[in-house]
Amino acid sequence: MSDDRTPPLSSGAGDPPPADPPAADPDDSGIGRRRAAARGRKKGGYSLRRTEIINAAAQVFKVRGYQGTSLADIAEAVGTERASLYYYVSSKEELLDEVVTDVVKANLKVAEGIRDSDQPAPAKLRELITSLMVSYAENYPFLYVYLQENLAHVAEARREWAEEMRKVNRRWEEAVTAIVTQGVEEGTLRPVTDPRVMAYGLIGMVSWTNRWFNPERSAVDAATIGESYASMLLDGVEVR
Repeated sequence: MSDDRTPPLSSGAGDPPPADPPAADPDDSGIGRRRAAARGRKKGGYSLRRTEIINAAAQVFKVRGYQGTSLADIAEAVGTERASLYYYVSSKEELLDEVVTDVVKANLKVAEGIRDSDQPAPAKLRELITSLMVSYAENYPFLYVYLQENLAHVAEARREWAEEMRKVNRRWEEAVTAIVTQGVEEGTLRPVTDPRVMAYGLIGMVSWTNRWFNPERSAVDAATIGESYASMLLDGVEVR
């Protein structure tokens, strides 16, 4: 899997459309200072409105894709003017950070914790798959926004963030690969192919749910889907 894509969690688009028109720099107009001051005061109303904007951005990103979304689209979704958003966020890129970064890093922590546990590899894989599906549901649609993002096509200003996410991606892949390797070495998983290929197959199977799973509409809950996927995988590779 390429580092330019976001595991485990892309249907990449082509060339990105033009960015939002710059208009007036919000920081030059003093809005940036007001925004920083408002955050420092941690006012309840300000925080609630900012959370509302972030949630709306996640929904719009999912429908239109990150590259296809403008701040005007997000403003429309929350019923305000584009200029008003600058009191709460500095840019569309900041919204993307808020939407996905913390969740993705939390999932990495879970994956590495499972990897380092004392369980046999099949139990680790079952827990890993199930926990990821539950995270998709609990953080819907934030992780699916991340699935749609192509780290090779971010703007220059987002290069630092993209590189950070690539590192997270590699660590997630390595955690899954390590679990599969453990299983092959301890004799609990059949070596049907290279451990990394097996790991990518697992990642791809769960990631494909971004095309159809919506926890608000699905007749089957995320934990059940995760358990079912784990059983499907382990039925093919677990040594019994």
